[in-house]
Amino acid sequence: MDQQRAEIRDFLASRRAKITPAQAGLPTSARRRVPGLRREEVAVLAGVSTEWYTRLEKGHIGGVSDDVLDAVARALQLDDDERTHLFDLARSSRPEGRAPSRRRDAELPPQVQWLLDAMTMSSAFVRNGRTDVLAGNALARALHAPMFGSATIDQRGRPNIARYIFLDPGAQDFFADWDAAASATAALLRAEAGREPRDRALRDLVGELSTLSPEFRGRWAAHDVLIRHDGVKRLRHPDVGHLELTFQSLDLPLPGRAVHNLITYTAEPGSASEERLKVLASWAAPSASVRTAPVTRDHRTAGLPGARPPEPA
Repeated sequence: MDQQRAEIRDFLASRRAKITPAQAGLPTSARRRVPGLRREEVAVLAGVSTEWYTRLEKGHIGGVSDDVLDAVARALQLDDDERTHLFDLARSSRPEGRAPSRRRDAELPPQVQWLLDAMTMSSAFVRNGRTDVLAGNALARALHAPMFGSATIDQRGRPNIARYIFLDPGAQDFFADWDAAASATAALLRAEAGREPRDRALRDLVGELSTLSPEFRGRWAAHDVLIRHDGVKRLRHPDVGHLELTFQSLDLPLPGRAVHNLITYTAEPGSASEERLKVLASWAAPSASVRTAPVTRDHRTAGLPGARPPEPA
């Protein structure tokens, strides 16, 4: 419970430090000992006493009503993901919210793999809240070949996105926007920790990354959270070159309380990235025409801008 209170304290304090009095519509003064707002200023904005807010920021959040949490969220100008995270922290602090995590025990039904395999022109995979990749289609394995071939995969041959990003030096070449990918991944893990504070595997992963990666430690200490992650991803694929892809994250509810994410990567129709993605799909497709084609990988990419040139004889 002490760890949970520390999580609440650090999250609220970090959000308070990000807001200036001017942003909150409060008078400013030249002499301030703390960055951002003072506790008494947040209390005024939330309509509660300073003593009460101080107790809240020390982690005593379990019995707080939703209305009060809403007022605090507005005072701290939390975005939607941060507000959800605050409510997750409050829920997990209540006696009825302390059930053991069941997300780690969920099995993917075979129908999920059928769905993935049917998506032949989109890279698609399923990940859990710890960023373990639980299943993927052939194009996902071809597109993310550096991650699937990384030394950071577990004993079952299962990649973990966070472990790859922070512990494999090659990830900084694969992700053209590595800083953004790293920050988003740490924020996704922070949000999952709020939802599932008793997930031992998650705690072990965070401990491993904190020990081995200074880049992760700094981002973890920022207490930024991210629940949904959609947008554009730029990759440097070792075989077909630069790819600019749109990725979407969809909730995939499973038995129990488990909710995993279906992640898809697609290219803009008619773009160079679509052509390169088609090349990867042709290599990955288990068709007779591909298996018997008498051309090499270098010949098939020769006309693609940015593709790897043929190796010298």
